[in-house]
Amino acid sequence: MPLAASVAPVVSALRAAGCVFAEDEARLLVSAARTPGELAAMVERRAAGLPLEHVLGWAEFCGLRIAVGPGVFVPRRRTEFLAREAAALGHALGRPGAVVVDLCCGSGAVGAFLAAALDRPVLHAADIDPSAVACARRNLAAADGDVHVHEGDLYDPLPAGLRGRVDVLVANVPYVPSDAVALLPPEARDHEPRVALDGGADGLDVLRRVAAAAPEWLAPGGRLLFETGEEQAPAAVAAVARAGLEARVAVSEELYATVVIASAPRRSGAGPRAAGNPRRA
Repeated sequence: MPLAASVAPVVSALRAAGCVFAEDEARLLVSAARTPGELAAMVERRAAGLPLEHVLGWAEFCGLRIAVGPGVFVPRRRTEFLAREAAALGHALGRPGAVVVDLCCGSGAVGAFLAAALDRPVLHAADIDPSAVACARRNLAAADGDVHVHEGDLYDPLPAGLRGRVDVLVANVPYVPSDAVALLPPEARDHEPRVALDGGADGLDVLRRVAAAAPEWLAPGGRLLFETGEEQAPAAVAAVARAGLEARVAVSEELYATVVIASAPRRSGAGPRAAGNPRRA
């Protein structure tokens, strides 16, 4: 039986397993499978609860195909709003060679989009999870610009030469409160690393650490962006303000996404940075 004729039984199997978007998932699985046996194995893995993206080996993000693997956080569609806001700020610099840092980079999806969207950026991505770092290196291997992927806790693995030079600092921090992790869909709860989900008692523990150290890494007028829950936004803005940054909240109703954008003060008497590529780290 041709694979094209296999969609209906796949839909039935996925519906029986409780997949809400069974038709869409079936089409993706059928198109990805090379043989009926491979398709059957993929359907079995998905029906057992493995995230669709882990079964396929990739996730779509901002029009890019991002490789993901077992135990790696799957980039969410709502995070496209964060990525596009960061790209807009990078474009607003009006010059090539923006210095961009992607903290809590996971698979490297945000960094990959920024590397593609900006003109020859200097991009540093970092994550504490070794599996995520390996995945990010794969996704960023062919990226344009000067790209580096580091393993470590937040700013710890970044080159010291980046201090005071970062134009755009994106941090896709975990922001699920610890008590709410158990309430997440099983695809996330059972198959993604807890370190990529759990943000502490109120969901903002990691964000506070990022915000507290951001001023020493940001260039004058540099921006910090991160995603958070709508109800967490006031507390997140307050945490950023305590670090000496001025923040605003951007919302995408279409993607149900809330992003906080914070600005570092410009140095008194300092003019805009000269055009052209900055010194490489």
